[in-house]
Amino acid sequence: MNVAIVKYNAGNIYSVVNALRRMSIEPLLTDEAELLKQADCVLFPGQGHAGEAMEYLKARRLDEVIRDLKQPVFGICVGQQLLCKHSEEGDVDCIGIFDAEVKRFQPEKHEDKVPCMGWNALHDLKSPLYHGFDAMNGIEPYVYFVHSYYVPLCADTIATANYILPYSASMHKDNFYACQFHPEKSGKVGEKILENFLNLKM
Repeated sequence: MNVAIVKYNAGNIYSVVNALRRMSIEPLLTDEAELLKQADCVLFPGQGHAGEAMEYLKARRLDEVIRDLKQPVFGICVGQQLLCKHSEEGDVDCIGIFDAEVKRFQPEKHEDKVPCMGWNALHDLKSPLYHGFDAMNGIEPYVYFVHSYYVPLCADTIATANYILPYSASMHKDNFYACQFHPEKSGKVGEKILENFLNLKM
């Protein structure tokens, strides 16, 4: 399988590379449009500032390349946020696959810390991306989050999490899938989610 990872100025990309290598997959890390178009599937991970990331992507027209991809695409963490139409982080217009606005968490009480950091449960799973989790000991899967911004619940939400308020832990529209959490840092659960993505048939 030809798996490509979008190369841009975002952190955490190499942790996704290493997660795929643990699954015996050698991904191609690239910012070349033709190589991304030729891949069987594309991962779009990242950590960092949405405004700065979009500036980099637009300067290289990678935003257009990603928007036009036809194979399965998986946005991870900031990758999910950049697939939305706008982010409060940097007050920037994003790629626009999901008709949603990325918001900053607003603490409501003293114990509400921003960024949200740590393990949290996924609820209301609705997608083949989460195939097999109903049988996992009868409990909801826990995954690892690190983020200060979130996507509100919307028509494209396929999994929810709760921190200060319910929000979109994962999204899906057409050939685009995304998650706010880090599957590459989420142990066996995260590995299963990555495996499910790689097995998607479009």
